[in-house]
Amino acid sequence: MRLPKRFRNISLILGTLIVLAIVICAIFAPYLSTHGVEQMDMRNRFSGPTLSHWLGTDNFGRDLWSRLIYGARVSLTIACISVAASALIGTAVGLIAGYFGGWTDLILMRITDIFLGFPAIVLALAIVAVLGPGIVNVAIAIIVVAWTEYARVVRATTLMLREQNYVQAARALGAHPVRILVREILPNAMGPIIVLASLGFGTAIIAESALSFLGFGLPPPAPTWGWTLAYGTRFMRDEPWLAIIAGATIMVTVLGFNLLGDGLRDALDPRHLSRSAGKKK
Repeated sequence: MRLPKRFRNISLILGTLIVLAIVICAIFAPYLSTHGVEQMDMRNRFSGPTLSHWLGTDNFGRDLWSRLIYGARVSLTIACISVAASALIGTAVGLIAGYFGGWTDLILMRITDIFLGFPAIVLALAIVAVLGPGIVNVAIAIIVVAWTEYARVVRATTLMLREQNYVQAARALGAHPVRILVREILPNAMGPIIVLASLGFGTAIIAESALSFLGFGLPPPAPTWGWTLAYGTRFMRDEPWLAIIAGATIMVTVLGFNLLGDGLRDALDPRHLSRSAGKKK
């Protein structure tokens, strides 16, 4: 079965392939790793890529390939938790604010503005400093700074959708507001939410890596990409491949999610669908 033409754009295909490759590496890390993630070989410190160590070793002689694919597990786990929770909270706030309007909209959007007023990385650092390291705490820090984007976008979409005839008809028939939000408005707002979520994965991975790089993420010897990059920068002059490989891993992963988000935006954009329909006519 062939995919519709709008789902065959190059950004969507390339992004899907990159993300799928990263996810496969994370899921099957125990089978794809060539060495134990904490296995040290001090005689082979700073070894370059070899048949035994595909991407070389770090300053403790640990296999870089194994640490990176296990690090993908950490990054994707935190990204999944933070994106799911951020989308849930932000979507609920946006739906309520956009549909009911008035004081409800005013209060919820001013609360959103307060969170937007803090620099994201500073707020995340403060939260992790208070809660302490750990996957859940890092995810909470990312959630606190990420839900506002969903709230803004969903509110704008809801303001438009609530004036549509099918919503007005449901109101006239006496449908409960919750039913209207869940059955009528939310399904038609899923396009922007899906695009934001796909882009949010890349943002969450960068945030987690930045927190780990600054020493506020998971404590060592956790195989996080941020810690690997931080260790690599200490030896950038003599052994540059450590930082380069870790940085390239983060870059390619984020690029994959961004391409996926751009591709989904093009595929789900009503204007794109209208243009396609016009060409067929």
